[in-house]
Amino acid sequence: MDIKVYADTICGWCYIGHAKLAKAIEHFKEIRFNLLHVPFQLNPDMPSEGINRIDYLRYKFGGEDIAQPMYDRMTEEASKAGLNFNLKKIQITPNTTKSHILINFAFSENKGLEVLDEVFQSYFYKGIDIGNADNLIGIAKKFNLDADKVKKLMSSKEEIEKVKLSDLEGRNKGINGVPFFEINNKTYISGAQSKENLIEAIKVNL
Repeated sequence: MDIKVYADTICGWCYIGHAKLAKAIEHFKEIRFNLLHVPFQLNPDMPSEGINRIDYLRYKFGGEDIAQPMYDRMTEEASKAGLNFNLKKIQITPNTTKSHILINFAFSENKGLEVLDEVFQSYFYKGIDIGNADNLIGIAKKFNLDADKVKKLMSSKEEIEKVKLSDLEGRNKGINGVPFFEINNKTYISGAQSKENLIEAIKVNL
């Protein structure tokens, strides 16, 4: 069964959705799933070096105080999904292009889900700048991926363009929020749905 997941690596709801999908898939012991990460960028015009977190919250939401209730709710939902968020550690809101390139390469090497989880955890729990190439290469090495190849891919105009085109693909489909799940090209689910809802959506495609 094919499942495309449109997601961004700085999207907390995407991390929650990733965790819930993993639990839903465990329900189907006899089914082989082909999961595909489709890059989506919440901030496609983000500078390559990212911006200071406080400045980002001011620009995006009008200030940290205004954004806080939303992040409190997200952190609570993350905890219910078995995830630990430590958003106070985040200093930089990054450009996510390089992280998407790393994840796409990891999927081609059959290590995509593990690397995706590590990227999410690095950002939401450790506060690591996942727009920084050296930090991403460190993740690649942790999973025995070819660090030199990852470095070249992250600076490749072709790979950068692929991320932009993936983002555009999602927007052309009318996707304006992530996560967004596409199951067997016929069932579509928006948002970090419950494990039970994902299980039911998968059952429809059996």
